[in-house]
Amino acid sequence: MSKSSKQPHNQRFIYSEDEEMEKSFDWGQLRRLAVYMKPYSKQLVPIVIVMMILGALTKLAIPFLISLAIDKALLGNNGNLLAIYVSTMLVLYIVQWAANSYRTKYTSIIGQKVIHDLRFDLFKHIQQLSFRFFDKRPAGSVLVRVTNDIHALQDLFTNGVVNLMIDCVQLIGIIIILLLLNFKLALAIIITVPLMFIVSHALRSRIRLAWQEVRSRQSRINSHLNESIQGIRVTQAFIQENNNIGYFGDMNEGNRKSWDKAITLNMSFGPLIEITAAVGTFILFWYGSKLVESDAITIGLLVAFANYIGNFWEPINRLGAMYSQVLVAMASSERIFEFMDEQPLVKEKENAKPLPPIKGHIRLDDVVFEYEPGRPALKGISLEVQEGQSIALVGHTGSGKSTIVNLLCRFYDPVEGKVLIDGQDLRDVKLDSLRSQIGIVMQDTFIFSGTIMENIRFGRLEATDAEVMAAAQAVNAHDFIIKLANGYHTEVEERGSMLSMGQRQLLSFARALLANPRILILDEATASIDTETEVKIQEALKTLLAGRNSFIIAHRLSTIRSADQIVVLDHGQIKEQGTHDELLAMKGIYHGLIEAQYRFLAS
Repeated sequence: MSKSSKQPHNQRFIYSEDEEMEKSFDWGQLRRLAVYMKPYSKQLVPIVIVMMILGALTKLAIPFLISLAIDKALLGNNGNLLAIYVSTMLVLYIVQWAANSYRTKYTSIIGQKVIHDLRFDLFKHIQQLSFRFFDKRPAGSVLVRVTNDIHALQDLFTNGVVNLMIDCVQLIGIIIILLLLNFKLALAIIITVPLMFIVSHALRSRIRLAWQEVRSRQSRINSHLNESIQGIRVTQAFIQENNNIGYFGDMNEGNRKSWDKAITLNMSFGPLIEITAAVGTFILFWYGSKLVESDAITIGLLVAFANYIGNFWEPINRLGAMYSQVLVAMASSERIFEFMDEQPLVKEKENAKPLPPIKGHIRLDDVVFEYEPGRPALKGISLEVQEGQSIALVGHTGSGKSTIVNLLCRFYDPVEGKVLIDGQDLRDVKLDSLRSQIGIVMQDTFIFSGTIMENIRFGRLEATDAEVMAAAQAVNAHDFIIKLANGYHTEVEERGSMLSMGQRQLLSFARALLANPRILILDEATASIDTETEVKIQEALKTLLAGRNSFIIAHRLSTIRSADQIVVLDHGQIKEQGTHDELLAMKGIYHGLIEAQYRFLAS
């Protein structure tokens, strides 16, 4: 591959919200995660905590019993006493195993419930966010938050929190016992622990940033995968497979390197703890042997010390792993709560009221709107629509046609001015009461995975099968549906890949008609339909549009000429307005658009 063909690999768009976060981690986010455990605290505390304490106490008791068995039974040649100690230890091992098994099972169940609640809340919140949120984020970037980042918290909730408490209880218990058994020997051994934490502190920020980079790169891979799958036809049509493979290879290699870096830093905890443990063990036997020689401690007590020291470094090692686990959770929780903290730009007022059944008087009052600050898409639009009127919006690409209908549906709010229906500002009414009375058919219609029947019924979930079929018949979709393998119960894949564009458009029409909206919006809705089918739809629309308002965005003359009013837009401003004949007589922009269409059809 030539050098020039490789250049696009490094020129692809990088999503800023997935960049590595350099700011210090906010520990308040862990408190936010802890809130999700609160509903299960009544289950967690009495059962899990009791099992945790029981398991810890039995583990702490066994080394002490071993020291007694050595000093009192073995060295004292007392077989009966040895049997008692061994039997007692066996019972404690069984109790410890049972307590740990029950605790692990129960915490896993509770942890999965917490993950379930967090994932549901995140998805619910995303569903409520405004269009502007999705305008600046690819679908894969959103997907990775709900899947990978939530999954990264699973170990923390299922075992991590309880294991942390167990290890802390065990460490405190061991330290107290060691100090009680022999203060000097215990102090000589434990002095190594602060040294280990001083060294490990230096690794903390590096490990946190390493895991943040891992999450960021995984998000980019998911975004690219989603983009590649959705655009595979374009990729193959322009013979860009190798370029796409090369770009993915670069991303995949970067992801592998970030994992290697994070894992390497994580693994540095293990050797650090082992070295510290080795130093502690050396101190134990060096100083302990001197104490035995001077009869300051017994052999059994030295063995007990050795057992306790072994049990001491075990939770220290787990705490090191737990610390890495917390750092992974930090990186994921930052990204999760980044989305959770996003507020919809379009939201209801606290005193919002339901919009009564729409009569159809619509007014845009000096509306200004910007998708990006300083670049207005609408510049002081004023438009009045009477009850039952059909309005055609025409103009060049980017003139503001779709922006007007987006404001009418309140997918966005105007920067200045008002959008009113029946005299009510849309910002003062409940969103569901507005959108439930508006039906939309877009050029790029979306077909969900499921049956034909389910896709049409999406317009009104409570509709009967007969009503669904009636809607399909009204838009002339019934004939092609009944020819499918299972008719209305035929399964279609995501985006309706097994259907032609025209068929998908007809299903979208049926979905909108089933909703029986007071306002119908057709956004290039007939662009993908052949002329013969369009004629049939035009007949159906005459009945459908009677007595209700409609906004039609189209380039085809047949679709717009019968509209009550045609509004000609140019660079976010209304330049002309009137009927088809009136606008032709003006010899202006509309006249030029129509002539251009005639020349195109004649060529």
